[in-house]
Amino acid sequence: MLRFKLTIEYDGTPFVGWQRQENGPSVQQAIEEAASAYCQTEIVVHGAGRTDAGVHAKAQVAHVDLPRGDGGDKVRDALNAHLRSSPIAIVQAEQVSEEFHARFSAIKRHYLYRIVTRRAPLALDIKRAWWLTKPLDAEAMSQAARVLIGKHDFTSFRATECQAKTPVKTIDAITVTQSGDEVEVSVKALSFLHHQVRNIVGTLSLVGEGKWTEGDVAKALAEKDRSAAGPTAPAHGLYLTEVRYPA
Repeated sequence: MLRFKLTIEYDGTPFVGWQRQENGPSVQQAIEEAASAYCQTEIVVHGAGRTDAGVHAKAQVAHVDLPRGDGGDKVRDALNAHLRSSPIAIVQAEQVSEEFHARFSAIKRHYLYRIVTRRAPLALDIKRAWWLTKPLDAEAMSQAARVLIGKHDFTSFRATECQAKTPVKTIDAITVTQSGDEVEVSVKALSFLHHQVRNIVGTLSLVGEGKWTEGDVAKALAEKDRSAAGPTAPAHGLYLTEVRYPA
């Protein structure tokens, strides 16, 4: 068996999420079926993170053990051939040691959230960004985001059905940038709670609209109550953009 690290790009629109589920097609299932067809035996794919239904990835990472001696380029091309009917692309396949684990070896995960603020509806970016018809104050959002950086109890920003053992997480960085009518929120951490990034973005959008202040965000964090924070931003604006590992 040879272990390969896969870097994966996908449009999450038609999927119930990364993880294989009984209620619809998943990204994991599609890649496992492609790998099984390639190797003519059942293959299990292990992902770095479980993206929700509708969430996209520019660089999801997974690992897979294959009973073939092919090199990384051939593995990439073979999997892509079997995935050609799905909006999934294996960008890179590289052989790694058996100690590598896509999830447990990761030291940082980066998510990007895209918001487009304009009166006209989205045509090219429909299901790929959150459309808001009024402008946002990105600078105010950036200032308010500072209270969320660091180690905190993020109960107010976790989904009620979140199964994490603890609500305590450490956010390394949150940046809010604006270019024209697009606002991007980038969040970096080792790991995240269920819906944490989307709940942060939904809360910061209230600041951008002028409805909340930095103090309101701090208060919501301190409340440790999901109902104290802002709405959950739509899944289709979220992208997993990078998973980092030790050199």
